Amino acid sequence: MKKKIDPRLLLAVGVAGLAMAAWLLLVGAVVWSTLQPAEREAVGEVLAPRLALVALGWLAGLAVVGGALQVLYRRYVGAPARLLEETRVVLAATTPQQLKPRGTAEMQALATAVNELATQRDGLRADIDAQVAQASHSVQQEKNRLAALMAELNQSVVVCNRDGRILLYNQRARQQFRALSHGADTVAGAELMGIGRSVYAVFDRQVLAHALERIHQAMGRGAQSPSAQFVTTAEGGQLLRVQVAPVRTADGADKDQADQPGLASLSGFVLMLENVTQSVQEESERDQLLHGLTEGSRASLANIQAAVDMLGYADLEPTMREKFLAVVRDEVGAMGRRINDLAQRATQRLKTRWPLEEMLGADLASAAQRQITAVCQRPVTLDDVDANLWLKVDSYTLLQALTYLAHRLVDEFEVRFLQLRLQPMGAHAQLDLVWSGQAMSNETVMSWEMDSMRFGTERTPLTVRDVIERHGGEMWFERDRVRHQAFFRFLLPLASVQGPVESAPVDGSSYSRPEFYDFDLFQKDEQGSALDDRPLAELAYTVFDTETTGLNPAGGDAIIQLGAARIVNGKLLRQETFEQLVDPGRHIPEASIPIHGISQDMVAGKPRIAQVLPVFHAYAQDTVLVAHNAAFDMRFLQLQEAATGIVFHQPVLDTLLLSAVVHPHQESHRLEAIAERFNITVLGRHTALGDALVTAEVWLRLIPLLQERGIYTLRQAREAAQKTYYARLKY
Repeated sequence: MKKKIDPRLLLAVGVAGLAMAAWLLLVGAVVWSTLQPAEREAVGEVLAPRLALVALGWLAGLAVVGGALQVLYRRYVGAPARLLEETRVVLAATTPQQLKPRGTAEMQALATAVNELATQRDGLRADIDAQVAQASHSVQQEKNRLAALMAELNQSVVVCNRDGRILLYNQRARQQFRALSHGADTVAGAELMGIGRSVYAVFDRQVLAHALERIHQAMGRGAQSPSAQFVTTAEGGQLLRVQVAPVRTADGADKDQADQPGLASLSGFVLMLENVTQSVQEESERDQLLHGLTEGSRASLANIQAAVDMLGYADLEPTMREKFLAVVRDEVGAMGRRINDLAQRATQRLKTRWPLEEMLGADLASAAQRQITAVCQRPVTLDDVDANLWLKVDSYTLLQALTYLAHRLVDEFEVRFLQLRLQPMGAHAQLDLVWSGQAMSNETVMSWEMDSMRFGTERTPLTVRDVIERHGGEMWFERDRVRHQAFFRFLLPLASVQGPVESAPVDGSSYSRPEFYDFDLFQKDEQGSALDDRPLAELAYTVFDTETTGLNPAGGDAIIQLGAARIVNGKLLRQETFEQLVDPGRHIPEASIPIHGISQDMVAGKPRIAQVLPVFHAYAQDTVLVAHNAAFDMRFLQLQEAATGIVFHQPVLDTLLLSAVVHPHQESHRLEAIAERFNITVLGRHTALGDALVTAEVWLRLIPLLQERGIYTLRQAREAAQKTYYARLKY
């Protein structure tokens, strides 16, 4: 973009031109006054045809003066102004940052002095930070313990402030809300679950208000641990069982609510969620099955009783006797079928009763050794057990299967010694139950595999085959003729030591459990003032960027990728990003692929923009939109309004315009140039999410610089942006 010329430089050139013209006129007038009439006539005849040459000479002199003024301006006005802006960046920086000495010797010396002062400031800040870190060490430990506990819970937990804004949630809750979302797989749940979002996007406000009212009443009666429960319908007809518990404030910590009985000691609430859709469905099916069994059996028993009564008559004709016997046989058969159906369904529920869990293989082998020894009264040794092998198993039913097979070996083949082996085999693990003694046939193995497991006091309708199918594995019988041994081999799934990690953090840092909380939001309440009058530091932002097929939205170019990140309470939430490839419905020009790296194959089969925009609209709800050169991105969104019905009414801030507000003397306001000024590392440039994250970092740096210029509210920022030169750009 062409940089706007400073009007002061134009004014200086104009004044210099007027001064030169005045000086020429003054000198000419003085010389003219000394000439005789004849001389004046001769001079007039000489100069008259050469006035254009005099004007050209004046213009040439003005150009030389203008160039000299421009050089002097850049050296003695522009350079100090740029140094001042860069110094303010160093002053507002939260991390050590240095100026690059350039310009005149005096300017370089001044930059060096500023760097020395910044170094002293950074040293003092580091000392203070060290003292603060030491003082808050115990508090951080408590936070980490809480975060670790929340991450390990199998139950979904969400903590909200009084206004229903989410300030903490665990991984389980994130996964549960992902299941409720209508978004594509890569962004599912992002529009529902997030720090600072309203929980009322999922729950009906009145239902939750009723539960809180019950808690308030219990607190008013002096209950020590009040809570409330309800079942509600979420998206897609999913049933959620919700338990609500209050978060109390310290005594006197909430004086602004002293006039509200029941609320004075409540700063928020905890929601413990459980998706009961499947269990309710299973309970309903079970009730229907039991009802059918009861009613059907009652009718069958009545028919059998009537037939038996008739069969008691000695003079009953043979034909009638045979009919009544047929009734008894039919009714008994019907009852048997109903009971078998009930038993099969109960067995199926048992198969899925226990979830697969990650377990150290050595622990499983040790547990099997102890249980088989106790049940079978035979020595069991462990051989070739990999100590670093992790399995994903249902340990309860797997131990049942191993003990059952060992019990039958001891009982039917009088095996006196057993052995367990556990080793990796490709993508699986092989667990062997080994014995020496009499060989068995494959038919025997098959019957053991298909019989219901019974040993000692244990009784279960499950079979060994059911257990193997539950694990998605295999089992077979094998002989080792060299060692005179035989063994059952189980093929089991492997698991990682860390457990499942949903996705890597965007910045490439290592996975960390304490990630989904911001306790500072306990202090945030809904404010009645409009967004325009709220301070910039208090607002929530959605910083977004688009990648497109080209640069002409009105000419048919379309979005091929949409990326966004959220800023809440002055913090960039890297774990709550939005990134989605979009099928543009048109060809991606080859010339643009090297820029954004998105090919036609990458967008094939991806959702169209009409599917993505509703999810992104929900993701950005109740926030201010922020983008770099926002007019370009917003134009693409506006062109979709007629087709999708999605309209973005949120206020929009442009980091390009606001950079020009705080740094009017900088030569470039490209995103890379601003990031370099702020010492921000640029990763993933020209990807939608990468650019959105860089823009978010830039916006966080701009807020304190805007405040230094007296720009505190959203209204002031928008008005200041519209006064800049770059605000004239249209798309």
